[in-house]
Amino acid sequence: MHSARQRQSAPPTGSTAAGHRAGRRRRSSRRRGRPRRRGRNLLIGLLVAAGLLGPAAYLLGGGRSDAPSGAPQPRSTHVTSTPTPTPTPTPSPSASRTGIDVPPTGSGTFVTAQAGGEAVGSGSRPVRYVVEVETGLDISPSRTANEIADILASPRGWTRDPDNAFQLVSAESPHDITIRIATPATADALCWAGIQQDTGGEYNCEVPGGVVVNLKRWVKGSPTFDGPIHDYRALIINHEMGHFLGHSHVTCGGAGQLAPVMMQQIKGLHGCVSNAWPYDQKGDLVTGPPV
Repeated sequence: MHSARQRQSAPPTGSTAAGHRAGRRRRSSRRRGRPRRRGRNLLIGLLVAAGLLGPAAYLLGGGRSDAPSGAPQPRSTHVTSTPTPTPTPTPSPSASRTGIDVPPTGSGTFVTAQAGGEAVGSGSRPVRYVVEVETGLDISPSRTANEIADILASPRGWTRDPDNAFQLVSAESPHDITIRIATPATADALCWAGIQQDTGGEYNCEVPGGVVVNLKRWVKGSPTFDGPIHDYRALIINHEMGHFLGHSHVTCGGAGQLAPVMMQQIKGLHGCVSNAWPYDQKGDLVTGPPV
Protein backbone atom coordinates (compact mmCIF):
# COMPACT_ATOMS: atom_id res chain seq x y z
CA MET A 1 0.00 0.00 0.00
CA HIS A 2 2.68 2.49 1.03
CA SER A 3 5.97 2.71 -0.81
CA ALA A 4 9.46 3.69 0.20
CA ARG A 5 9.49 5.61 -3.06
CA GLN A 6 6.10 7.30 -2.75
CA ARG A 7 5.19 8.19 0.83
CA GLN A 8 1.62 9.21 1.24
CA SER A 9 0.02 9.34 4.62
CA ALA A 10 -2.73 6.86 5.27
CA PRO A 11 -5.13 8.33 7.83
CA PRO A 12 -5.52 5.97 10.76
CA THR A 13 -8.89 4.47 10.99
CA GLY A 14 -10.71 3.25 13.97
CA SER A 15 -14.06 2.46 15.36
CA THR A 16 -16.01 3.23 18.48
CA ALA A 17 -18.70 1.23 20.13
CA ALA A 18 -21.28 2.24 22.69
CA GLY A 19 -23.60 0.10 24.74
CA HIS A 20 -27.04 0.99 25.97
CA ARG A 21 -28.54 -0.60 29.03
CA ALA A 22 -32.17 -0.71 29.97
CA GLY A 23 -34.02 -2.21 32.83
CA ARG A 24 -37.67 -2.89 33.42
CA ARG A 25 -39.48 -3.29 36.65
CA ARG A 26 -42.44 -5.54 36.83
CA ARG A 27 -45.33 -4.62 39.05
CA SER A 28 -46.98 -7.38 40.90
CA SER A 29 -50.68 -7.77 40.34
CA ARG A 30 -51.05 -9.37 43.70
CA ARG A 31 -52.31 -7.14 46.50
CA ARG A 32 -50.29 -7.29 49.70
CA GLY A 33 -51.62 -7.28 53.19
CA ARG A 34 -55.17 -7.98 52.10
CA PRO A 35 -57.27 -8.32 55.27
CA ARG A 36 -59.27 -11.45 55.76
CA ARG A 37 -62.96 -10.87 55.65
CA ARG A 38 -65.45 -12.59 57.84
CA GLY A 39 -67.80 -14.86 56.15
CA ARG A 40 -65.41 -15.54 53.20
CA ASN A 41 -65.72 -19.28 53.55
CA LEU A 42 -69.46 -18.95 53.73
CA LEU A 43 -69.45 -16.87 50.51
CA ILE A 44 -67.31 -19.42 48.65
CA GLY A 45 -69.59 -22.17 49.83
CA LEU A 46 -72.59 -20.36 48.48
CA LEU A 47 -70.80 -19.75 45.14
CA VAL A 48 -69.88 -23.41 44.83
CA ALA A 49 -73.48 -24.26 45.38
CA ALA A 50 -74.42 -21.82 42.60
CA GLY A 51 -71.77 -23.24 40.21
CA LEU A 52 -69.81 -19.95 40.07
CA LEU A 53 -66.57 -20.91 41.84
CA GLY A 54 -64.28 -20.39 38.83
CA PRO A 55 -65.02 -16.71 38.03
CA ALA A 56 -65.44 -15.79 41.69
CA ALA A 57 -62.17 -17.35 42.76
CA TYR A 58 -60.33 -15.34 40.02
CA LEU A 59 -61.95 -12.08 41.11
CA LEU A 60 -61.24 -12.72 44.77
CA GLY A 61 -57.55 -13.26 43.90
CA GLY A 62 -57.23 -9.66 42.69
CA GLY A 63 -56.82 -10.41 38.94
CA ARG A 64 -58.07 -8.17 36.15
CA SER A 65 -59.68 -9.00 32.89
CA ASP A 66 -59.74 -6.76 29.86
CA ALA A 67 -61.60 -9.27 27.76
CA PRO A 68 -65.07 -8.06 26.66
CA SER A 69 -66.56 -11.44 27.52
CA GLY A 70 -65.56 -11.11 31.15
CA ALA A 71 -63.32 -14.16 30.90
CA PRO A 72 -60.00 -13.77 32.76
CA GLN A 73 -57.10 -12.55 30.59
CA PRO A 74 -54.19 -15.01 30.77
CA ARG A 75 -51.08 -13.69 32.48
CA SER A 76 -48.16 -13.52 30.08
CA THR A 77 -45.07 -15.59 30.74
CA HIS A 78 -41.69 -14.74 29.19
CA VAL A 79 -40.11 -17.86 27.70
CA THR A 80 -36.62 -17.89 26.23
CA SER A 81 -36.21 -20.68 23.73
CA THR A 82 -32.94 -21.93 22.30
CA PRO A 83 -33.38 -22.98 18.69
CA THR A 84 -31.78 -26.15 17.48
CA PRO A 85 -28.49 -25.10 15.92
CA THR A 86 -28.29 -25.38 12.18
CA PRO A 87 -25.11 -27.08 10.96
CA THR A 88 -22.71 -24.56 9.44
CA PRO A 89 -21.16 -25.66 6.18
CA THR A 90 -17.38 -25.83 6.07
CA PRO A 91 -16.10 -22.78 4.20
CA SER A 92 -14.42 -23.47 0.89
CA PRO A 93 -10.97 -22.13 -0.03
CA SER A 94 -12.71 -19.41 -2.04
CA ALA A 95 -14.49 -18.01 1.01
CA SER A 96 -14.28 -14.22 1.18
CA ARG A 97 -12.97 -14.14 4.72
CA THR A 98 -11.32 -16.49 7.20
CA GLY A 99 -11.70 -17.28 10.87
CA ILE A 100 -8.01 -16.85 11.73
CA ASP A 101 -7.42 -14.86 14.89
CA VAL A 102 -5.91 -11.38 14.45
CA PRO A 103 -4.28 -10.20 17.69
CA PRO A 104 -3.61 -6.46 17.72
CA THR A 105 -0.03 -6.93 18.90
CA GLY A 106 2.55 -9.67 18.62
CA SER A 107 6.00 -10.75 19.70
CA GLY A 108 7.90 -8.59 17.23
CA THR A 109 10.01 -11.61 16.25
CA PHE A 110 9.70 -13.62 13.05
CA VAL A 111 10.13 -17.13 11.77
CA THR A 112 11.35 -17.63 8.20
CA ALA A 113 9.60 -20.14 5.99
CA GLN A 114 11.77 -23.09 5.10
CA ALA A 115 10.62 -23.13 1.52
CA GLY A 116 12.08 -22.64 -1.90
CA GLY A 117 11.35 -23.11 -5.57
CA GLU A 118 12.43 -22.59 -9.13
CA ALA A 119 12.60 -19.13 -10.64
CA VAL A 120 9.44 -18.00 -12.45
CA GLY A 121 9.36 -15.46 -15.25
CA SER A 122 11.78 -14.80 -18.10
CA GLY A 123 13.85 -12.01 -16.53
CA SER A 124 17.58 -12.64 -16.57
CA ARG A 125 17.97 -11.96 -12.83
CA PRO A 126 15.13 -13.14 -10.58
CA VAL A 127 14.10 -11.17 -7.51
CA ARG A 128 14.95 -13.58 -4.69
CA TYR A 129 12.62 -13.30 -1.72
CA VAL A 130 12.06 -14.91 1.66
CA VAL A 131 8.80 -15.01 3.60
CA GLU A 132 8.65 -14.38 7.34
CA VAL A 133 5.68 -14.66 9.69
CA GLU A 134 5.55 -13.11 13.15
CA THR A 135 5.89 -15.84 15.75
CA GLY A 136 2.77 -16.97 17.58
CA LEU A 137 0.32 -16.36 14.72
CA ASP A 138 -2.21 -18.89 13.54
CA ILE A 139 -0.81 -19.13 10.02
CA SER A 140 1.80 -21.50 8.62
CA PRO A 141 4.97 -19.82 7.28
CA SER A 142 5.54 -22.54 4.69
CA ARG A 143 1.94 -22.51 3.40
CA THR A 144 2.00 -18.72 3.32
CA ALA A 145 5.26 -18.76 1.35
CA ASN A 146 3.81 -21.21 -1.17
CA GLU A 147 0.68 -19.08 -1.56
CA ILE A 148 2.81 -16.02 -2.28
CA ALA A 149 4.91 -18.04 -4.75
CA ASP A 150 1.73 -19.04 -6.61
CA ILE A 151 0.66 -15.39 -6.76
CA LEU A 152 3.97 -14.24 -8.22
CA ALA A 153 3.96 -17.12 -10.74
CA SER A 154 0.50 -16.27 -12.10
CA PRO A 155 0.37 -15.53 -15.85
CA ARG A 156 -1.55 -12.33 -15.03
CA GLY A 157 1.07 -11.30 -12.47
CA TRP A 158 4.26 -9.30 -12.82
CA THR A 159 5.93 -12.18 -14.69
CA ARG A 160 3.87 -11.06 -17.70
CA ASP A 161 6.54 -8.39 -18.09
CA PRO A 162 9.47 -10.22 -19.74
CA ASP A 163 11.94 -8.26 -17.64
CA ASN A 164 10.64 -9.74 -14.38
CA ALA A 165 11.40 -12.99 -12.62
CA PHE A 166 10.97 -14.14 -9.02
CA GLN A 167 12.31 -16.94 -6.87
CA LEU A 168 11.30 -18.07 -3.39
CA VAL A 169 14.36 -18.99 -1.34
CA SER A 170 14.92 -20.31 2.17
CA ALA A 171 16.34 -18.44 5.13
CA GLU A 172 19.91 -19.57 4.52
CA SER A 173 20.02 -18.32 0.93
CA PRO A 174 20.96 -14.83 -0.26
CA HIS A 175 17.88 -12.76 -1.04
CA ASP A 176 16.87 -9.34 -2.34
CA ILE A 177 13.63 -8.76 -0.46
CA THR A 178 11.85 -9.98 2.67
CA ILE A 179 8.07 -10.30 2.77
CA ARG A 180 6.84 -10.13 6.35
CA ILE A 181 3.36 -10.77 7.73
CA ALA A 182 2.90 -9.04 11.07
CA THR A 183 0.25 -8.03 13.57
CA PRO A 184 -1.13 -4.49 13.16
CA ALA A 185 1.07 -3.01 15.91
CA THR A 186 4.23 -4.67 14.62
CA ALA A 187 3.39 -3.66 11.04
CA ASP A 188 2.95 -0.06 12.20
CA ALA A 189 6.34 -0.13 13.94
CA LEU A 190 8.11 -1.59 10.90
CA CYS A 191 6.48 0.85 8.48
CA TRP A 192 7.34 3.78 10.71
CA ALA A 193 10.93 2.64 11.15
CA GLY A 194 11.30 2.04 7.43
CA ILE A 195 9.64 5.08 5.87
CA GLN A 196 8.26 7.18 8.78
CA GLN A 197 4.75 6.34 7.64
CA ASP A 198 1.81 6.06 10.04
CA THR A 199 -0.14 3.05 8.79
CA GLY A 200 -2.71 3.31 11.59
CA GLY A 201 -3.03 -0.43 12.26
CA GLU A 202 -4.73 -0.83 8.88
CA TYR A 203 -2.31 -0.67 5.97
CA ASN A 204 0.62 -2.51 4.42
CA CYS A 205 3.83 -0.88 3.25
CA GLU A 206 6.97 -1.37 1.18
CA VAL A 207 10.14 -0.49 3.05
CA PRO A 208 13.78 -0.57 1.95
CA GLY A 209 14.59 -4.23 1.36
CA GLY A 210 11.18 -5.55 2.24
CA VAL A 211 7.39 -5.67 2.20
CA VAL A 212 5.31 -5.49 5.39
CA VAL A 213 1.86 -7.10 5.23
CA ASN A 214 -0.62 -6.26 7.96
CA LEU A 215 -2.11 -9.53 9.28
CA LYS A 216 -5.52 -7.86 9.49
CA ARG A 217 -5.56 -7.32 5.75
CA TRP A 218 -4.14 -10.78 5.01
CA VAL A 219 -6.88 -12.45 7.05
CA LYS A 220 -9.89 -10.14 6.69
CA GLY A 221 -9.35 -8.60 3.29
CA SER A 222 -10.90 -5.20 2.64
CA PRO A 223 -14.54 -4.01 2.76
CA THR A 224 -14.02 -2.38 -0.65
CA PHE A 225 -12.81 -5.57 -2.35
CA ASP A 226 -15.37 -7.94 -3.83
CA GLY A 227 -13.79 -11.37 -4.18
CA PRO A 228 -12.26 -14.35 -2.38
CA ILE A 229 -9.59 -13.80 0.22
CA HIS A 230 -6.89 -15.38 -1.96
CA ASP A 231 -7.53 -12.71 -4.60
CA TYR A 232 -7.17 -9.95 -2.04
CA ARG A 233 -3.89 -11.47 -0.90
CA ALA A 234 -2.82 -11.42 -4.53
CA LEU A 235 -3.66 -7.71 -4.63
CA ILE A 236 -1.51 -7.10 -1.53
CA ILE A 237 1.51 -8.93 -2.94
CA ASN A 238 1.18 -7.51 -6.45
CA HIS A 239 0.74 -3.97 -5.12
CA GLU A 240 3.72 -4.04 -2.77
CA MET A 241 5.94 -5.97 -5.19
CA GLY A 242 4.92 -3.42 -7.81
CA HIS A 243 6.43 -0.72 -5.61
CA PHE A 244 9.64 -2.75 -5.33
CA LEU A 245 9.74 -2.97 -9.13
CA GLY A 246 9.43 0.81 -9.39
CA HIS A 247 5.72 1.31 -10.04
CA SER A 248 3.97 4.27 -8.40
CA HIS A 249 0.36 4.80 -7.34
CA VAL A 250 -2.29 5.34 -9.99
CA THR A 251 -6.04 5.78 -9.79
CA CYS A 252 -9.12 4.45 -11.58
CA GLY A 253 -8.95 4.67 -15.36
CA GLY A 254 -12.69 4.99 -15.82
CA ALA A 255 -16.03 3.80 -14.49
CA GLY A 256 -16.58 0.07 -14.98
CA GLN A 257 -12.93 -0.64 -15.76
CA LEU A 258 -10.69 -2.97 -13.76
CA ALA A 259 -8.97 -1.24 -10.87
CA PRO A 260 -5.18 -1.18 -11.31
CA VAL A 261 -3.22 -3.09 -8.67
CA MET A 262 -1.16 0.08 -8.12
CA MET A 263 -4.37 1.85 -7.08
CA GLN A 264 -5.01 2.03 -3.34
CA GLN A 265 -8.22 0.06 -3.66
CA ILE A 266 -8.78 -0.11 0.10
CA LYS A 267 -9.44 3.65 0.02
CA GLY A 268 -12.21 3.33 -2.55
CA LEU A 269 -12.68 2.06 -6.10
CA HIS A 270 -13.94 5.37 -7.61
CA GLY A 271 -16.11 3.56 -10.12
CA CYS A 272 -13.64 0.81 -10.99
CA VAL A 273 -14.13 -2.92 -10.41
CA SER A 274 -12.08 -4.84 -7.83
CA ASN A 275 -9.02 -6.43 -9.40
CA ALA A 276 -6.04 -8.31 -7.99
CA TRP A 277 -3.78 -8.67 -11.04
CA PRO A 278 -1.45 -6.29 -12.90
CA TYR A 279 -2.61 -7.57 -16.31
CA ASP A 280 -6.04 -8.35 -17.68
CA GLN A 281 -7.05 -11.58 -19.41
CA LYS A 282 -5.90 -10.21 -22.76
CA GLY A 283 -2.42 -9.60 -21.40
CA ASP A 284 -2.71 -5.79 -21.23
CA LEU A 285 -1.38 -3.86 -18.25
CA VAL A 286 -4.21 -2.45 -16.14
CA THR A 287 -3.29 1.11 -15.26
CA GLY A 288 -4.74 4.58 -14.82
CA PRO A 289 -3.85 8.24 -14.28
CA PRO A 290 -0.97 8.81 -11.84
CA VAL A 291 -1.83 10.03 -8.36
